[in-house]
Amino acid sequence: MLDDKKREAIEIMRDCNQLVSRTLAEVASLIEPGVTTLELDQKAEQFIRDNGAEPGFKGYSGFPKTLCTSVNSQVVHGIPSEYVLKEGDIISVDCGVKMKGYYGDTAYTFAVGEIDRHVAELLRITYEALYKGIEQAVTGRRVGDIGYAVQKHAEGAGFAVVREMVGHGIGANLHEDPEVPNYGKRGRGPLLKEGMVLCIEPMINLGGRAIVQEADGWTIRTRDNRPSAHYELAVAVTGSFADILSTFEYIEKVLIIKNNGLPWQNRKP
Repeated sequence: MLDDKKREAIEIMRDCNQLVSRTLAEVASLIEPGVTTLELDQKAEQFIRDNGAEPGFKGYSGFPKTLCTSVNSQVVHGIPSEYVLKEGDIISVDCGVKMKGYYGDTAYTFAVGEIDRHVAELLRITYEALYKGIEQAVTGRRVGDIGYAVQKHAEGAGFAVVREMVGHGIGANLHEDPEVPNYGKRGRGPLLKEGMVLCIEPMINLGGRAIVQEADGWTIRTRDNRPSAHYELAVAVTGSFADILSTFEYIEKVLIIKNNGLPWQNRKP
């Protein structure tokens, strides 16, 4: 059983993650050809501060912006800039907030207009793989069960799992133990205990799994320069199910109204 202090911490983290989710919905409303990634960042920072929180990423280990905006072959940690989004791009937007001493962290990959059908399939499978992993986040299972579920779904569909970048615990610090890889063996790795809060975040590539770091010291991209997708939710481990603290609901309400569908539903023939 969780003590009252731990329960209170989880509820604060739920509030943090709900704010991240709402922030990403605000970003979703802006994403279209002609918009810069810097404009997305400015919108997110203003929304977070207007809601009584601080950007969780800005200044973290020297990161300069509020969002990570990773376009096309960029896997994670892209820095918002004057890059202008164009028809057919995909963009992973990763956002964090800090509020009342705790963090929230969630990511979603968006389509900019209509995208290539193979890229659309990559997004769909990555999204599904996230939920396959979340199903394993229950008391008594192990981190390897999460990674195995993600890996099996992604590789079974012909895509590659990034190995070097992983999910993580979250709480009073943005990144806490345990690391949560998107590959693994069932029954291996740290034991999942009630009250643990994890960020599960598949990073899946259309081509090979190899990655490189760009010259800015932050951005990670695929070595073969083929597209990569990234989705992330924060979950609290319980005895019978994963309690999802963040949500895609706000984002997807915007997308369905604005784009008549989710990212992988707007595909070229």
